[in-house]
Amino acid sequence: MKRQIGLWQLMGFAVTSLGGTILHFLYGWLGEAVWIAPFSGVNESTWEHMKLLFWPMLIFAIVQSLFFKDRTDFWCVKLRGILLGLVLIPILFYTYNGVVGKSPDWLNIVIFFISAAIAFLYETRLFNVKKLHCRSPKLVIAALLVIALLFVVFTFATPEIGIFKDPLTGSYGI
Repeated sequence: MKRQIGLWQLMGFAVTSLGGTILHFLYGWLGEAVWIAPFSGVNESTWEHMKLLFWPMLIFAIVQSLFFKDRTDFWCVKLRGILLGLVLIPILFYTYNGVVGKSPDWLNIVIFFISAAIAFLYETRLFNVKKLHCRSPKLVIAALLVIALLFVVFTFATPEIGIFKDPLTGSYGI
């Protein structure tokens, strides 16, 4: 089972990496279509890069859950992995920029991939340890739905704080 989990997680990393890369450009490719904005990056803000990680990880988790029905800890592991990936993006980005001043575009891309890799490695560890007790999977799913809702709402009603600011244009949201 451990080998199977590792293969699933590797596939999840690949899907998230490819999906996040596509989502980075999809809004522009589709002529700034409003219907794709909640799922795609609409600017270069840190928040929008977090969105690029969230949606592919969530969609992959939904598919993966169909094959992991016997794992009572599944959604708790996934929530922890997704949260870790989401937190790592701003931590790595702002830490690097705080020390050096400004990061080149290639490093921002690397930060995305590092965050995804660490998130999936962490999930793999949790799946293999089998010590995580998930008290309320419904509450975990509700938390994921709240995060999804925040990504949708903040795409259109964007708070004017740093994490939402596009460093290229100085604008917020779409």
